Amino acid sequence: MEAFNKLVKILKRLRNPSGGCPWDRKQTLHSLKEYVLEEAYELVEAIEMESVDKQKEELGDLLLQIIFLSQLHREKGHFTIKDVIDTLNRKLIRRHPHIFGDVTVRTAEEVRQNWEKIKKSDNKKPSILSDYPARMPALAHAKRIAEQASSVGFDWDDPLKALEKVEEEIEELKKEIYAGNHERVEEEIGDLLFAAANVARLTKVNPEFALKNTNQKFVTRFRYIEEQLKQQGKDINKTSLDEMESLWQKSKTSNDYPV
Repeated sequence: MEAFNKLVKILKRLRNPSGGCPWDRKQTLHSLKEYVLEEAYELVEAIEMESVDKQKEELGDLLLQIIFLSQLHREKGHFTIKDVIDTLNRKLIRRHPHIFGDVTVRTAEEVRQNWEKIKKSDNKKPSILSDYPARMPALAHAKRIAEQASSVGFDWDDPLKALEKVEEEIEELKKEIYAGNHERVEEEIGDLLFAAANVARLTKVNPEFALKNTNQKFVTRFRYIEEQLKQQGKDINKTSLDEMESLWQKSKTSNDYPV
């Protein structure tokens, strides 16, 4: 707690109109938005790297943004970092009645479902579905709203049944592609992605992370193709698809390009 209080004091000094840091004094709630996202992504990357030291550093960087934003609100007379923590404490206690109350739950899934119901009650919204930020990645959004619908029983009980929905959407997409209806093709692709996100969720896979990994795998394999063609003195623009496909298959077993 002493270290936390010291950090808060440092932020106050940096923001001090007299003798503070010109850059820190210039920041606003809106100017800090990009740093919040950046630090969150860097923390996720550190976790994926399984680097303890990097996670410690990135957790500090993200914490800095939270305290910085709280300091800006304190200056406007809205609230302080203490208010933020107090609000969080109350929320955690209220949403864990199986720990701090007399509610009984047996599984983690029951805890999640109960959390969603309490969340709806807290927010006094007519829908079980939350209003997520527009900037939230679409696959992550799909996962969350499907989870919330699941909390009231609107869900498959088997990922294989959800996979049947994927197959159904593929057939519908084929029909629209053959028909050449661009608007319907876009709609069916959206349906297909949503159905795939549901399969991922039911198999305990985060679809956003899964796609991120696949993106990186594609980049790694494609760069292998580029490197091999460069070594052979060939122009990739004049290389046949069959030759690139052959190199693509080799990239899967290359020690220089682990995938």
